[in-house]
Amino acid sequence: MKFNKTRNKVLSAIFIIIVVAAFFLTPTGYYLEVPGTAEDTSQFVKVDGKHDKKKGNLLLTTVGIIQGTPFTLLKSLGNNFETIYSQKDLMGDENSQQYFKVQQYYMKSAQNSAVQAAYSKADKPFTKKYLGVYVMDVMSNSDFKKKLEIGDTITSINGYHFNNADQFIKYVRKQDKHSTVKISFLRDGKKKMASGKLVRLADTKRFGLGITLTDDTEAEGNPPTKIDAGQIGGPSAGLMFTIQVYSQVANKDLKAGRTIAGTGTIAPDGTVGPIGGIEKKIYAASEEGATIFFAPDDPVTKEIKKYEPGYVNNYHLALRAAKKLHTKMKIVPVKNLNDAINYLEKTKQSK
Repeated sequence: MKFNKTRNKVLSAIFIIIVVAAFFLTPTGYYLEVPGTAEDTSQFVKVDGKHDKKKGNLLLTTVGIIQGTPFTLLKSLGNNFETIYSQKDLMGDENSQQYFKVQQYYMKSAQNSAVQAAYSKADKPFTKKYLGVYVMDVMSNSDFKKKLEIGDTITSINGYHFNNADQFIKYVRKQDKHSTVKISFLRDGKKKMASGKLVRLADTKRFGLGITLTDDTEAEGNPPTKIDAGQIGGPSAGLMFTIQVYSQVANKDLKAGRTIAGTGTIAPDGTVGPIGGIEKKIYAASEEGATIFFAPDDPVTKEIKKYEPGYVNNYHLALRAAKKLHTKMKIVPVKNLNDAINYLEKTKQSK
């Protein structure tokens, strides 16, 4: 009898440990978007082989994505700076590896746009090199489904090289729908080849490879700029990288000893676009001691209001977040690169 009681106590203890471990560790299929980090852009950027050594900081801001467990999901309830997403809502039909590759492409694209916008503003020369078409997705009915992967760059088709995605698409359209095509592509820097038949594209009468694609380009400036963001993905660091590159290329001290943060996509012409998770980025910047935060002031058009009546633009979301945090950080609306540079130039004297 005593043995049975001891055994039951041991089994009960083991059961409790398993339940507790499951509560804290079991994946749920949901993810949490949480405040990430605020990183000094000077550590990622080299112009003419040199980092920026001027006093102050230009901070890019990130969000963190963590897998939800019963504990973390319950803990997040009521938290203004943590958002729960299903895997479908966060990644669509992509798995985590594919999602990461797409985010890396967006970062690479943001870096290229940053170089173009910064060098144009500084009136410095740059060139834009076309690498091929970047594979964003491969359709389930594609003959290249197991031959191509998200992140591959197609450099030629049937030996034909092209200068943009439109040329590639027009060439494929001219092919006989029963034909087999041969493509050359790059994967992780290595050259590869594959052949496959064309397939009918969904909701059209046209035939193609069955992929979603975009231009893969590389901008090179003079003096040369190298941006290496490591594992940080997505397009939202575009604005802050542009300000960093511009300050070095133009040899201007925009920081003036200040800690300046911000977010926003950047177009080659300097237009700043909206991003997601700005509330979390406000939190990260405030924690890092930023005194200025640039927030995209994206226009709320009638068309946006038609499809999303409750839409609030990035700037006003940032203001709300700053108010909840009781931060003294100045939230500055920007529509383009000039807005940010002009503000820094104007305010550095009154620092």
